[in-house]
Amino acid sequence: MTTPTMNATPPRRIFVPTVTKQCWGFMIGSAFFAIGSAPGLSDLLGSSGSNLLFFIGAWFFTTAGLIQLFLSGAISVNVDYAPGRMVRAEWLAAATQSFGTIMFNVSTTAALHATSITAQEEFVWNPDAGGSVAFLVSGVLAFIAYAHIAKLVDLGKRAWWSVFINFVGCVAFGISAVGAYILPSGDSLNDGLANNGTFIGALCFLFASLLVLPAWDRTRRHATAGRDYEPVVQ
Repeated sequence: MTTPTMNATPPRRIFVPTVTKQCWGFMIGSAFFAIGSAPGLSDLLGSSGSNLLFFIGAWFFTTAGLIQLFLSGAISVNVDYAPGRMVRAEWLAAATQSFGTIMFNVSTTAALHATSITAQEEFVWNPDAGGSVAFLVSGVLAFIAYAHIAKLVDLGKRAWWSVFINFVGCVAFGISAVGAYILPSGDSLNDGLANNGTFIGALCFLFASLLVLPAWDRTRRHATAGRDYEPVVQ
């Protein structure tokens, strides 16, 4: 028998899901949504330009959401009470948010082609509202998941602030969906509410991911390398 060589080409890591890729996916997607709904700029872009940016951003959201779901770990965990196992809040939050991103894919894709009031309501607003509800649920579950490993209110931790800012973004997206409700005339209930809610929500999602970007921790480790001690960051 021959001994296998150890210098085989290692597998490419471009498709390996990581927290860094997850964060950048949400940040890039959020940037597209923020630009498409920015006050003043959205008027210059027009509905077609904004819808195109939303369409592109939604794909980054979906990719990041799938990565987050993959990294969230096991679906359930053993417990010492009936029925013996329970769904983990972290996985459920990731799964719910991932579902929401897919709904945004449906909504933003339909927005590129919908011309009738019926199409705008059924294929644009309905999935958008469903995605917004899913984001709200995931935002609450994220707090529950964080409380399992730390405290429900943990102002000294970047991770807690990320969860909180993410929740604010989910609320803003929900308000945006209310403003985007299609009236019988074909107009939105409140265009300003829809655009501003999307803009604020997008900025929140961008900053929530930026806060927990692993690069910050690597920079901190490099900065403290060679010291006799490492200060505790609260």
